[in-house]
Amino acid sequence: MLLTGSEIVIEILAQEGVKVVFGYPGGNVLPIYNSLALNKKDIRHILTSHEQGASHAADGYSRAGKGVGVVIATSGPGVTNIITGLATAFADSIPVVAITGSVPKKNIGTDSFQEVDTASLTLAATKHSFFVKDISKLAETLKSAFEIARSGRPGPVLIDIPSDVQNDKWEFEPSQEKYIEEYNEEIEIEDIERAVELINKSQKPIIYCGGGAAKRNCGEIIKTLAEKTGAYITFSMMGLSAISAKEERYLGMAGLYGRMSASKAMAVSDLIIAAGARFSDRGTGRKEKFAPNAKIIHIDIDEAEHGKVVKADIEITGDVKKALELMTEKAKENKRESWQKEIEDIKKEYAEKDNDPFSPLKIITKINEMTSPDTPVATDVGQHQMWVSKYYDFKKPNTYLTSGGFGTMGYGMGAAIGAALAVNGRSVLFTGDGSFSMNFNEVATAVRYNIPVTVVVLNNSGLGMIRQLQDSFWQGTRFSTELERKTDFAKIAKAMGAEGYRAENMEELINAYSEVLKTNKPAVIDCIISDEEMALPMIPPGGAIEDIIK
Repeated sequence: MLLTGSEIVIEILAQEGVKVVFGYPGGNVLPIYNSLALNKKDIRHILTSHEQGASHAADGYSRAGKGVGVVIATSGPGVTNIITGLATAFADSIPVVAITGSVPKKNIGTDSFQEVDTASLTLAATKHSFFVKDISKLAETLKSAFEIARSGRPGPVLIDIPSDVQNDKWEFEPSQEKYIEEYNEEIEIEDIERAVELINKSQKPIIYCGGGAAKRNCGEIIKTLAEKTGAYITFSMMGLSAISAKEERYLGMAGLYGRMSASKAMAVSDLIIAAGARFSDRGTGRKEKFAPNAKIIHIDIDEAEHGKVVKADIEITGDVKKALELMTEKAKENKRESWQKEIEDIKKEYAEKDNDPFSPLKIITKINEMTSPDTPVATDVGQHQMWVSKYYDFKKPNTYLTSGGFGTMGYGMGAAIGAALAVNGRSVLFTGDGSFSMNFNEVATAVRYNIPVTVVVLNNSGLGMIRQLQDSFWQGTRFSTELERKTDFAKIAKAMGAEGYRAENMEELINAYSEVLKTNKPAVIDCIISDEEMALPMIPPGGAIEDIIK
């Protein structure tokens, strides 16, 4: 059938099973928006308040389990506004497809209105960028984009389409082929046997879960391997939610701002099985002192990650789930009771104390208790992100959405909207007053579509994480981190059509959240906390466990 380029875009989206797209219209993408308006494929378009919010929403939709997120933007500022979202997805290996409009082909290179070199700008923020100037290549390129985004190590892919190509016509033949998820299971059995030999010899094994283990739903096999071998389980930030925090061998997030008991366990271990983790500097600290007595088995689907930060004794490239299954099958059963006793002693030594009646720990714990385990939880970036990573007990996979690799303030509101749409239910966003000020325009989006996002602002009247670093490493010179704003987030929420609450104690928080749970409306709860709250204990950047700041 003879279709325009924009109609072909809709056909491919439908073939790929896309149900929701996020975006913002503009002149050079209007043909696609016209086809979206007329489409009979039941593809829903969510109009956000800003293109960056749309890119984060596509990311959140994907992280919450709906495959490839899709964002649409126009040329020029539309493109530049989504780049932060693409870089965020790229750093955390999230499959997103961005479809952008470009100026007509005859205007390329003339500095025409809203022209920008999209391919060059997005090169470092995507797995691949396509520029389609031939209508005959459009369908094939779109299908390739989805394949690249979700295959191997996932990530964002961009397709830039000139507006005249969107209007050109081409004979399009629909495909009946359905995407079948495949994983690289070509794992060298010799590597598995060497890994099992190390496991059997070890006395203090740790399984270190990264984002790859969480995305691949490795929870059950990790739990089985840990129980069989007496191993304990730690996490990078991206690995959180891979298994339930209620499991006996769960130690929590390790690293600079993680649970110090988890970091100490890794420091004294003699074997680390890194499952889909990339050994970020936030997780290892000073790499020369990272787990000095441990042999390391590193499993990752991306061969480029091997040896990039930490040199492993055994490097296994391939599907993390398949590798763990093979190890579990071949490893000898060993309860390692002395390791169990040592871990219990470590937990007691590094137990955290909290005497503040309205502390981040108590707020997060209470919201956790009152929230369904299936609810996606997003964060922005800052102290609140570290508190959630330590104190929120995730029980279901893919329920934690946070910008781990890129550290994007302003990520959370868009991600929470995308996640709520993905699960067709409620999502929760924990944010700080600094981060929320960057993105509360998206409350209007949640109101427009009645998306039940609950925003919990941990409001300490400043840029808490940067202020903490100034206090710790810059002789307490606080500059440009005391916000001194008079912003009333509860009133802003109400002005935008959402519910708004202010909480200064636990009773007010419980009452506010109880009211929120009775409705399906978006809501903001502004929790006023002390500006002296710190994300502690902390290992200094580039430090080791012995450098801990309490």
